[in-house]
Amino acid sequence: MFLRSVRNLYLIVTAVVAVSLLAGGLAQWLDSGAEEGGRFAGYMQRVHVASACHIVGAVGVIWLGWYWIRLAGAITSIAKRLKADNIMNSRFRANDKPKANGNALIDELSDALTEQIDGYSNVIGELEKQVSDLQIQIQLTQHQKGHIEAIIYGIRDAVIVVDEYDKLLMANEAAGRLFNFDFTRSQHKPVGDLVGRDKSEFVDILSHSRQSKAQATRKEIEFLKDAELKTYDCIISCVYDQKQQVCGAVAVLHDVTREKQIRQMKNDFVSHVSHELKTPLASITAYSEMLADGEANDEQTIKEFCSVIQSQAKRLNRLIEDILNISRIESGLVKVEKKSVSLTILIEEQMQMIRSYAEEKNIEIIWQKPIVFDQVHADKDMISQVIVNLLSNAVKYTPSGGSVEIETEVDETENLIRVSVTDTGVGIPEDEVEHVFDKFYRIDANKKQAKGTGLGLNLVKQIVEKVHEGRVFVSSKPGVGSTFGFEVPLATREVAEPLPVMSKG
Repeated sequence: MFLRSVRNLYLIVTAVVAVSLLAGGLAQWLDSGAEEGGRFAGYMQRVHVASACHIVGAVGVIWLGWYWIRLAGAITSIAKRLKADNIMNSRFRANDKPKANGNALIDELSDALTEQIDGYSNVIGELEKQVSDLQIQIQLTQHQKGHIEAIIYGIRDAVIVVDEYDKLLMANEAAGRLFNFDFTRSQHKPVGDLVGRDKSEFVDILSHSRQSKAQATRKEIEFLKDAELKTYDCIISCVYDQKQQVCGAVAVLHDVTREKQIRQMKNDFVSHVSHELKTPLASITAYSEMLADGEANDEQTIKEFCSVIQSQAKRLNRLIEDILNISRIESGLVKVEKKSVSLTILIEEQMQMIRSYAEEKNIEIIWQKPIVFDQVHADKDMISQVIVNLLSNAVKYTPSGGSVEIETEVDETENLIRVSVTDTGVGIPEDEVEHVFDKFYRIDANKKQAKGTGLGLNLVKQIVEKVHEGRVFVSSKPGVGSTFGFEVPLATREVAEPLPVMSKG
């Protein structure tokens, strides 16, 4: 409004000045022409200098006015835009007095433009700062997402994440192997299409847990994988959004097949131990009660009863010792005292103990003493127990008139010594050979041949493999005989002790 008033005022002043100058110039020219008679031929020469100046000045004022009007129009347009942005309100108030000249007005408009630009610069700076903060947050979010994905992909358990429509969002390699799909190319596909029909139970549980909005659901699921029945502990949890609405579910499947087998083995162990303990205890209880009741009337019967009680007590003691030794070895609490010993000497010592038992059954013991370096870094008592268990088993399951051969072989290439005990006994069926070192396992066909607890060979395996880092082996043929043996590392010659002089025999 102010600029429009100034422009109108300027138009009036310009018009007045121009008309005044033009009128003055024309008046002087007319006066000069009247005095000279108005002859056309001498017109230019008779025009007065003052009148010419008036006319030129009038034209100049008109041109300047036209130019200034254009400039004012441009300034008016700018002012309108500034007013639309509420900028002019801070500069042109009702009580402001209009400035006297155009330069002051331009300065004021320049200040307003500068202030507007500064305001926008501040807004732009604030926006740039917000954009920078958002970029940082996006980078942190991407980093956290990558970190979470790395954790999920690194978990050995199978992990599957689905959305509210049971479509796959994320899965790790273990899940891909379990359900046989490419976990990197299966996103946004229905999980029911990715999981085979034989594992549809998992899809049903996953969908039901999500729909029921349960915080956590746990269930054991069995899958047939690689022709073997596997048991998985499946835990499914719902995923909630900011409005506490279920937006998906995550499932973690942990393979508990081995744990289940161990639980079953523990149950079987307790069952076997109970049975094995009851047998000698029952005999001891029965014969002691008969002695207490006076059923043994003569000295010979009393000796027989006492002999049975003594043998059963020894059997019970051996059983308890074997169980304790196996438990100590498995738990790592066994006390081991390793030193350099000669296997030849240990075998000879145990043969002295077993020879009388073999002679009673008319069984020949065959052994050729090695003359090579045969020292091992081992616990003497434990290795002696291994040797005596193998020898006693060979004699126990060999019929009268058979033979037991002991062979020692030193393999310097592999830096180990191999001891094998071969008998001509009843042998072991092919389908049961792999189980002979299991706890309490006894061959059904050979149970009548000899008594036992089924712990001797398992103790041999524990001592050789867990304590001495060796290996046990077995081969057998029913009706022909069996070969049991073990391998242990040789002792280094630097720590080996000198061999004592052995007697001939």
